[in-house]
Amino acid sequence: MKKLFFALLSCCFAFLGCKEKTKPSPLKDSDPLHAMEKTTPPTPNNEQDSEVKVIPISHATAVVEWNNITIYIDPVGGAKVFEGQKIPDLILITDIHGDHLSVETLQELDTKKAKIIVPQAVADKIPEEFTPQIDVLNNGDSKERYEINIEAIPMYNLREEAKKFHEKGRGNGYVLNMGGQRLYFSGDTEDIPEMRSLKNIDKAFICMNLPYTMTVESAANAVLEFQPKQVYPYHYRGNPDVSDVTKFKRLVHKGNPNIKVVQLDWYPEDDF
Repeated sequence: MKKLFFALLSCCFAFLGCKEKTKPSPLKDSDPLHAMEKTTPPTPNNEQDSEVKVIPISHATAVVEWNNITIYIDPVGGAKVFEGQKIPDLILITDIHGDHLSVETLQELDTKKAKIIVPQAVADKIPEEFTPQIDVLNNGDSKERYEINIEAIPMYNLREEAKKFHEKGRGNGYVLNMGGQRLYFSGDTEDIPEMRSLKNIDKAFICMNLPYTMTVESAANAVLEFQPKQVYPYHYRGNPDVSDVTKFKRLVHKGNPNIKVVQLDWYPEDDF
C-alpha cells in the first residue's frame, strides 16, 4: 500500500513539474506584442476624402484635423489656448520668432506622442528633452508622417529693409499633402518665387503684415499667380497697423473670382 502511495505522489510531482516548464516566459523588448504596447500611433481611417478641419487659435497658430490625425501649427500662447483641442500627433514650427516658437508652450502641452517638424534653426533652440521627437526639415526637404507628406518651402523677405527679419534658408513654410489635398502655410515671407510657383494648392494660408512680411497687394498678386482653390488670410497683425484683409479679398476676387477667400477669426481677443 505504501509503495502505491509513493508511486502516486511521484506522478503528481512529475505532472506539476511539466506544467511549470511550459509556463510562458515574460515578454522581451524585442517581442512584437511588447513593441505594440510601447507605442500607440494614431490610426488613420483610410478615407482619402476625409474632411480637413482648420481651427484658428491666434495669429499664426492653428490646429488642423484630418483622418484621425491632429496637427498643431506654430503652437504658442500656453496650454490654456489649446483647451478643448485634441492632443497633437504632429507639430509644425516655421521659425524662431516668439509668435511661432514657444518652448514654454511645448513644455506645457501634452506632446509625448507628437512628432515635431522644424527647420534646423528652430531645432537648435528646443531643449534636449524633445530631441527624440524632432524631425529636421530644411528648405526643399520632405518627409511622410501618418500618411501625410510634408514639404518644407522657403520663407524669407525680399525688400532690402526687411531682410533682417527673415533671411532665406532659416525658416520653413509647409505644404501638407493629405488625402488628395494640398494645404500651404506660408510662414513669415514675402511673395517669393517659391510661393508663386506652387501648384495644385487647395487651401493656402497667406501672411500679410508690415513691416515683417508683405503688403496686402503683394499677397494678393502672389495668390493670383499660383491660384489656390481657397485662400485664408492669416498672420495679418503688424506693427503698428493691422492689414486690410477686406481689401485683400477684393483684389483676389477682382483678379480671379473662382478663388474663394475664407476669413477665419485669428484674433479672438481683438475687434478686428
